[in-house]
Amino acid sequence: MQCIRRQPTRTKSQESLYRAHIKTIARDNMKLLVLEGDRDLQFLMNGGDLLKVRSESWKKTRYFKLQEDCKTMWHESKKTLKTKQTFSIEDIEEVRTGRQTDSLRKYTEETLEGRAFSILFKGRQKSLDLIASTEEEAKKWVSGLEKVISSLNNLSSQKKTEHWIYSSLRKADKNLDNKMSLKEVKSFLKDINVEVHEDYAEMLFKECDKSNGGFLEGNEIEHFYKILTKREEIDVIYGEYAKTDGLMSANDLLNFLLTEQREEVSQNDALQLIEKYELDENAKAKQQMTQDGFLMYLHQPEGLIFNQAHKSVYHDMNQPLSHYFISSSHNTYLMEDQLKGPSSTEAYIRALLKGCRCVELDCWDGSDGEPVIYHGYTLTSKILFKDVIKAIKEYAFKTSEYPVILSLENHCGVEQQKIMAQHLTSILGSALVTKPLGDQMPTCLPAPEELKGRFIVKGKRLDKLENAFSDESKMADEESVSEEEDDEGDEENNEKKSGSLKLAKELSDIVIYCKSVPFHGLEDSREKHSFYEMASFKEGKALKLAEESATEYIRHNTDKLSRIYPGGMRTDSSNYNPVPMWNAGCQIVALNFQTPCLEMDLNQGLFYQNGRSGYILKPSYLRERDTEFDPITLTKGPWLKRKTLHVMVISAQQLPKVGKRESAIVDPIVKVQVYGVPADTAAVETSYIKNNGFNPMWNENFQLEVCVPDLALVRFLIEDYDSTSDNEFIGQYTLPFNSLRNGYHHVPLLTQDGNLLSSAGLFVHIMVVDTE
Repeated sequence: MQCIRRQPTRTKSQESLYRAHIKTIARDNMKLLVLEGDRDLQFLMNGGDLLKVRSESWKKTRYFKLQEDCKTMWHESKKTLKTKQTFSIEDIEEVRTGRQTDSLRKYTEETLEGRAFSILFKGRQKSLDLIASTEEEAKKWVSGLEKVISSLNNLSSQKKTEHWIYSSLRKADKNLDNKMSLKEVKSFLKDINVEVHEDYAEMLFKECDKSNGGFLEGNEIEHFYKILTKREEIDVIYGEYAKTDGLMSANDLLNFLLTEQREEVSQNDALQLIEKYELDENAKAKQQMTQDGFLMYLHQPEGLIFNQAHKSVYHDMNQPLSHYFISSSHNTYLMEDQLKGPSSTEAYIRALLKGCRCVELDCWDGSDGEPVIYHGYTLTSKILFKDVIKAIKEYAFKTSEYPVILSLENHCGVEQQKIMAQHLTSILGSALVTKPLGDQMPTCLPAPEELKGRFIVKGKRLDKLENAFSDESKMADEESVSEEEDDEGDEENNEKKSGSLKLAKELSDIVIYCKSVPFHGLEDSREKHSFYEMASFKEGKALKLAEESATEYIRHNTDKLSRIYPGGMRTDSSNYNPVPMWNAGCQIVALNFQTPCLEMDLNQGLFYQNGRSGYILKPSYLRERDTEFDPITLTKGPWLKRKTLHVMVISAQQLPKVGKRESAIVDPIVKVQVYGVPADTAAVETSYIKNNGFNPMWNENFQLEVCVPDLALVRFLIEDYDSTSDNEFIGQYTLPFNSLRNGYHHVPLLTQDGNLLSSAGLFVHIMVVDTE
């Protein structure tokens, strides 16, 4: 039988010391977050009871409290072996007021609306659905959490590092005496992901122990921190350009910006950077930048690798929809796999918040006359169609104001189709496109700019769009669509349907610009299909067209939309490589957003530009009807803009541990990968650094040739090297080749779920030069 370890009891004097220690830590952290004296924060730190809701029968009271580091929530559990549980505030995606999750809507009464709130986490961690004692308390919990999240997000990279190291130092101080013994220093180094030789640890300790007392305290700990966070590479770069009494004048900084960063700037720009980021008031008064100010600048958006001009909408948004790559999701309702995983409105919310502009709704007849969404013929759970439309309406335009396409997979009978149409029109209201935008029959698809804040339904239609402008024969309330037209009905099911599908006129009439039609070849499509008629392609079919008939397929995609979806064998919701589809001009390349993977990294990287609008204007040679571009053969043409990418991988900072062993230290290795046309696809990698995830340094140079930069993506990947098995993922960052900035830059790192890794980063030097 396993023993349960009890917490050691403290004497009165020890308890008093402990409480004073905790107060000091809490005060310091409140000050760092600029929340000193904030009542909502104090409420969180005092803690209180909340009712935790999991199911109809599982509703239990738990005590929640913000810990003194101001970034960890503690709550008690009644499990014998797990009396305390914590989660980091940095792991919270959103705090949502009211009964807005599937669980709260299903398992609580409407009368609790004002007392309910949910904490939603990044990645696949389950949300916390909570009920406060009063509406006033619920507001305090939500307000307090939102303030802490906002303050943590607004900390500079340098402050985040300080906060993290400071918290680790406190954690290592086991006996709470505000001193660090050699043993505690070694423990601290392991905590921050660096393992040093015994002799080096002792040498470092002795160098800082100026008082020879056998421990570090006060200024000695500060000195230890400075040695630890010293960036030799920054010393070298700064020293090269700081030519004015050991500091950087505005002219020195301008010289750096022109020479190294290759920026088109003036002295006024350099002065603005000094004003913005220099912390030393004396240096600022002299219009100079210290090394601390210089490092601060390198950690800010101006110092990051992604071109800041590309963070806002900079593409022409007035071209037809067919001229854009559109961020698109497949099986959007699923949180996990497509055999038995849960369906949830939360999956739609997450996809939309990531900038997704085309979501899939797999609709089936439900009980009580209400259509449901789930993965047909599987054990995936069901959600109400109307709840999904409500969630889509609320979250559709929070990240991007450009149009959302609702891709209907319609398996419903006529009666519930009418209910679907009713929910769409009543819930979405005037935002739903129910007729062509102009007074006359259009000749091409509308532009994203014209459709801001609007919803477009993709599905089957009983007649031609032209009939909307004709007073000719009125159709019956319902008609049949032949099996041949039912192009997507067996998209996910291998069995072939027979006969015909009856389609309700009400649902048919709101399909305007995205009418689903079968695909019988490029020539047939060219001769018979209108611009508003679009086909869906299984990944294998699309890849074959992209490889064997690339130019013809590209021409097809200049005026018609193509939707690509994963093959039916991907029951684990894995993804296919989207790059060959983009190279062929396919717009709606639908991926499983719920699955963290390389393919989703590429999708996130492509759509991070242009204001995360979810729409990326295709290069001109993918928009011209008479284009000769072929990504496979790469004949001469305007697409060939040969570049050489010079990359120096210099260092990394504060990499997280991987795996479950707390004692394990990572051996980081960096890979630089290019994805694009086949000729450009390449990868290089550094050697690995043993036992150092805190401040590894490589200083390794690489060179990559790129022929078609418009279609290339660059991915920086850091892994924990393992000689006997696969390397483990640490972090990655993907961006368009054309969004790279020259010079010395920090590369932010993302988790497998695409969330920012706080404090961690990669430092590189980039130089892109024309080869021709």
